[in-house]
Formats: sequence, structure tokens, C-alpha cells
Amino acid sequence: MGTLDAAVERRLAGLDLPLAVALPGGRRFGPARAAVTLRLERLSSLVHLATGQVGRVGEDYVEGRLDIDGALRDIVAIAAQMIGEDPTQVDARAAPLVWWRELMRGLRSRRRHLPQADAQQVQFHYDVSDDFYALWLDPRRVYSCAYYRDAGMALAQAQEAKLDHICRKLMLREGDRFLDIGAGWGGLLLWAAEHYGVRAHGITLSRHQHAHVNGLIEARGLRGRVSMRLLDYRDLPEDEPFDKIASVGMFEHVGLARLPQYFAKIQRLLRPGGLLMNHGITAGGTRNDRLGAGLGDFIDRYIFPGGELLHVSQVLRSMSEQGLEPLDVENLRPHYARTLWAWSDALEAQLDTARSIAGERVVRAFRLYLAGSAMCFEQGWIALFQMLASRPGGDPAGGPLRGAQSDYPFNRAYMYEPHP
Repeated sequence: MGTLDAAVERRLAGLDLPLAVALPGGRRFGPARAAVTLRLERLSSLVHLATGQVGRVGEDYVEGRLDIDGALRDIVAIAAQMIGEDPTQVDARAAPLVWWRELMRGLRSRRRHLPQADAQQVQFHYDVSDDFYALWLDPRRVYSCAYYRDAGMALAQAQEAKLDHICRKLMLREGDRFLDIGAGWGGLLLWAAEHYGVRAHGITLSRHQHAHVNGLIEARGLRGRVSMRLLDYRDLPEDEPFDKIASVGMFEHVGLARLPQYFAKIQRLLRPGGLLMNHGITAGGTRNDRLGAGLGDFIDRYIFPGGELLHVSQVLRSMSEQGLEPLDVENLRPHYARTLWAWSDALEAQLDTARSIAGERVVRAFRLYLAGSAMCFEQGWIALFQMLASRPGGDPAGGPLRGAQSDYPFNRAYMYEPHP
């Protein structure tokens, strides 16, 4: 145990915040008064701590092999220091085998994103419990990055600002045929219909979300103007094109191998000259499909099975190769950090209720996921991009400016004009 003890002591000594580790039998590392204390039930957790495998330490916590005393913000600050190396970097020693790693990554991605697997993976995450999500999301249950247009905004205001930001970028107009792929609990779908007068159509693979949104459609008298279907994007009919399409928090679930198929489908669904808003989480590094130090493995096991991180450059390339022209790219990374902290604080304020709804294991996983993700966005290890694109119409005379070939005016001023 001497070598292991020495490794743990070195880890603790290099931290800005004091961390203590209590072992079975009463042995202890670190100061008597520490900001955070890890109470280990098994000595195997000590190995994960000594080697900086923060994801495995998180797994031990979820599975009840250790407990954590301390504020979540202190816990993730210590975790960031324990990781040490940039978790977005691919091991340089693997450079000679990059081609093999990329081949295996593609094969794994293709296998994990068949229709039945995608449905199971989406339902694993989103069908935990509507009541659980309602505890810590805003009243509209918008489960994606908010837009803090003004610094003093509360979460609910910032989510409405995000919904409007997307609608403005898409230049939604009354009568537009609008598609929301992966429509969640219907926040954008209903906002677009009620504030912009579009004919809104949404799809999801979550049974809970499908039932919830259809209930809202009936309650608000929107039947005939808004629809929500339980449907895979691959099965969407292509007989009547859409004027505008939104994909919010969706392409992360599609996978690297299926991304060309996904954007090719969107291109066929979009009328010539129409606009696409592709909004989602991207990798901070250019070659990593998940975070190191066990963080990616933790997310895959407990939160988003099958999720893949792609750098924004890879996403834009795939869009372009499928006939979609990128028009405007906006990085909202710090906005997502603040969004996640708002969710984390709301969950922390209602832990007993959350446990009664979803159980201890789920709550433990989400506590670490929300706070840990906030830290990762702050560090720049992951990012959030809004990518506006069009399907060019092919006619140089089409559009508001010669050569535009789309509805886009090639001028950002319209995004900030007062809503008509």
C-alpha cells in the first residue's frame, strides 16, 4: 500500500481546495477540516483516485462504493484539478495507429446507431420520469442550452430568449411549414406556433415526451396547427418539403457514422432556399469522440448511452458535403455552463423529492452529470454551437441578395430587429 498511499498523498497535496479521504477501518488522508471528504467503502476506489480516473470515482459514487461530503461546486473544482491533463487530447503514443482508431470508431458508431438502438438509448435518458425533469428544468422543460441575452436573466427567461433566438435566426414567418427534429417536451415547437404562426411538426423517440406534448397541443387548442409524432428521423416522409427545420440537441445522438445520412435526410426534407438551425454540443478537441480521465465512459454508462462528441469542424464538413451551406455559426459555450449550474442548483434544492421519484442511483448520476458538465463547459473541454445553414436554391437571382440562393439575407441585422 506504500506506493498507492504516496500517489494519493501527492494528488491531495497539489489541490487548491483541501480534500480528505476516509478509508474503511478509520484510516484517513488529508486534513481534518476539508472542503470535500470522500468516504470510501472499498479500497479499489483509492486506485481510481490515485490515478486521476475521475470518471471511475464518479462511478464508485453512483454505485454506492463511496460517499461525498461537500458542496458540488467544490467537488467539481477539485475534480478538474485532479484530471490534470487536457481530457480532449488524444494520447500521442497512439498517433501511428490513428487510422486504426478512426476505423474502429466508425464501426462502433455504425453499430450503436441502428434505429432500434437509437430508440432504446433515447428512452434510457429521456424517459427516466417527467416529474424528475420537471423538478429542475424551467416551466417549459427546455432541455438544452439557454441564451442569457441579458446578464440578469433567470433561467426561464433565458430559455425563452433561446427559443426566440432560434426562431429569429430561422426567419420564421406565419404559414411556414416548420419541422423540429427531436422536439423534446415541445418548448420550441409550441413557441414557434404561438409566437410566429407556423405550422409546426415535431418528432421524438421518447414515449414520455410524445405523450406530454400531445397533451399540451390539446390543452392549448393547437390541434391542426401543431403535431408531434413518435418517429425516427429516418422514417420521415419526403413528399412535402419544409420551409424551416430545427435540430436542437439531436445530432449528438446520431453518431459519427450516421451523420452524413442525417444531413442528407434533412437536405431532402428542406425546400430549396429553406433554412436549417443545427444546435448541439460539440467536442473541445478535434480528434476525441469522448472526454478522457473516464469522463466520457461515465456519461455513456449513466446518462447518454451512444452519445458521441464531434468537433464543430467535423459537423460543418458533413453538412456541407450533403448540400447544406453553412451561413452563420455562433458559440454559446459559457451560456451552457450557466444553464447547467442553474439546473444543478435546482436539483440540489430538492434532493429528497428527486430521490422519491427517480431513486438514489439516478439522482447521484445526475448530480455529478449536471455539475461536472458545467465545469467541462467552463474549461472549454466541450462547447455548444448554433449552426445556421440553407439548402441553396441554385438560382443566382433567388433570395433577397443576388447570389443568396436562399431566404438568408447575408446580414445579421434581421436577427436583432423587434419582432413584428
